[in-house]
Amino acid sequence: MKNVFKSVVLLFILIFSGTANAQTKSPKLENSLLWEVSGNGLSKPTYLYGTIHMICSGDYSLSDKTKKAFDASEKLVLEINFNDPKEMAEMQQLAMGKEPLSKRLSPEQLSKLDAILKKSAGMTIQQVDAFSLVTVMSLISMKTFGCNDLKFYEMDFIEKTKAKNMEIAGLETVKSQFKSLNDAYSDSEMIAMLEESDTELTKEMVVAYKQENLEELYKVTTTENVMNDKAKKYMLYERNLNWVKALPEMMKKESLFVAVGSAHLAGDLGLINLLKKAGYTVKPIMK
Repeated sequence: MKNVFKSVVLLFILIFSGTANAQTKSPKLENSLLWEVSGNGLSKPTYLYGTIHMICSGDYSLSDKTKKAFDASEKLVLEINFNDPKEMAEMQQLAMGKEPLSKRLSPEQLSKLDAILKKSAGMTIQQVDAFSLVTVMSLISMKTFGCNDLKFYEMDFIEKTKAKNMEIAGLETVKSQFKSLNDAYSDSEMIAMLEESDTELTKEMVVAYKQENLEELYKVTTTENVMNDKAKKYMLYERNLNWVKALPEMMKKESLFVAVGSAHLAGDLGLINLLKKAGYTVKPIMK
C-alpha cells in the first residue's frame, strides 16, 4: 500500500483540478505545456509546466524543451513538496479514515460505493473500510488508466533534482489540500463522481496531454456533474490565487521550475492569465 499512499494526493489533483470548467474570458492558449515567465523586475526567467501528474509508462514522455528548462532552473516548485518526510507522513495519516467508512457512510452510500468498487476495482467495501473516502476514490481512479505501470511526473522531477543538488519547495501542504477537498465535496458528491468514472474520458485526456493541447484538455474533462461552482472555488480558483501571491517573492530570488496540474494554467483565473495581470510576460515555449 506504500505506493497507494504516495499517489493519493497526486491522483486527487488530477481528478479534481483536471475537471474544472474552462473559462472563456481569457484568450485561447497556444498548444504548449511549458511557459516562460519573465519581466516585472525578474533577473532570471521562471518556467511554468503543466503536468498530468500520472500516466501509463508507455505514454510517458518529457520533451527536450522541458528538460532544457528544468536544467536551466535553480529550484523545483511543486503543488506539494513530496520530498518532505513530514508531508509524506501527513499524507499517509490522512489516507486512513478517522472512522471506518461503515460508520461514516449511510447504508445507501455504502451500497453504492460497494457496487462501484466491485465493478471498477474488483474489491469490496470491507477491504477498504479503514481508508478515507479520498483514498478509495484514488484507488478506483487509478483503474481508469487501464495499466499497472503508472509513472508520476512530480516524482520524476524530484529524482532529477538529486543529480543537480536542487532545492524543492511546495506551494501548499498536504493538509491544506485535503481541506480544500473536504470543503469542495460532500461524501455524496464524491460517490456521485465515482459513478461517473470513465476510462474513455481518461484516454481522451491522455491524448490531449501528449498533444500539449491545454484547451482540449479542458474540453474532454469538463462535465457539469463532476465539478460544481463550489468545487471550482475551493479546488481551483482559490488555490490559483494563493499561489500567485506566493510566487513573486520566490521568482525574485532565483529561476524556478514550477510544475503544477495542467488545469491550473488555463482560464481567466488560471496561473497564466493571473501572472500576466500581475505584470509578468508569460509566453509559450514551442520548441
